[in-house]
Amino acid sequence: MIVVTGGAGFIGSCIVSRLNVLGHSDLIVVDHLNDLKNKNLEGKKFLQYFDKKEFLDLLKNDQVNSKVRCVIHMGACSSTTLNDARYFEENNFEYSCHVARWALKHQARFIYASSAATYGDGSRGYQDNETTITRLKPLNLYGQSKQKFDEWVYNQNAFDKMVGLKFFNVFGPNEYHKGDMRSVIAKAYEKVVAEGKILLFKSYNPQYKDGEQKRDFIYVKDSVDIVMYFLDHPAQNGLFNVGTGCVRTWNDLAQALFQAVNKPTKIEYIDMPDVIRPKYQYFTQADMGKLRNSGYKKPFTALEAAVKDYAGYLKGGRYL
Repeated sequence: MIVVTGGAGFIGSCIVSRLNVLGHSDLIVVDHLNDLKNKNLEGKKFLQYFDKKEFLDLLKNDQVNSKVRCVIHMGACSSTTLNDARYFEENNFEYSCHVARWALKHQARFIYASSAATYGDGSRGYQDNETTITRLKPLNLYGQSKQKFDEWVYNQNAFDKMVGLKFFNVFGPNEYHKGDMRSVIAKAYEKVVAEGKILLFKSYNPQYKDGEQKRDFIYVKDSVDIVMYFLDHPAQNGLFNVGTGCVRTWNDLAQALFQAVNKPTKIEYIDMPDVIRPKYQYFTQADMGKLRNSGYKKPFTALEAAVKDYAGYLKGGRYL
């Protein structure tokens, strides 16, 4: 039996989908549903669903099914603009501690979502080294909450018993409910199709021209492949980056979308909101050496191929 927290969310629901394809239906899904998230679970097979508050009570009272062999903990608030420190403390940090303690007590595999937001402006590098966690300086409350839990795991000497995954810029099907936190591809698709143009933020760093800010984009299907790898390799533990190691620009991403819908490229650069400017990451690139050295060999989907595949989902309003 496998628990997937955040199982109706973006990455979590894609994990549930893949588990179903692999023949797993003995799943417990945990989330906090709304009308949009409900669609992420349509057609999925699982034994039980619990609201996140109900599941927390079960954890605290040690009433979670003892047959659970793995907890895939994807549940968290992923907003990079929300300014509610207490909510992040309760929802991202304290909740994660409760889930981790239960998994450790019951010797269940524990795989959790960290984030590339922990790397801050990147000045301290992008190496997924547990011993350097405390040197990192996230730029927002979301990144700080993920950083705090990484530090907690480290201080518990628990990285040899669990897996933390630092997700970089993940995009793909089932993110439709995320509003402003959707990927640029998801937000821009309809405008590109209807008006033939895309809006990207201007650069406020003289080292980068407009649209040349760089990211490590990874397709959600590749991210799920990595989660499945660690599910199948319980001897592999630690903190790992989930990116491609290949840096691309926002202009590259936009051009890939225009190519996918057979339209000429037309990019308009707009002002970045003042609230974002001081905390904006101009460059992210995952160091993937540690994951590769662990034995993960599968190649990553090229940006253009991933965007083309995703455009097919967006065109039909399809879910994974």
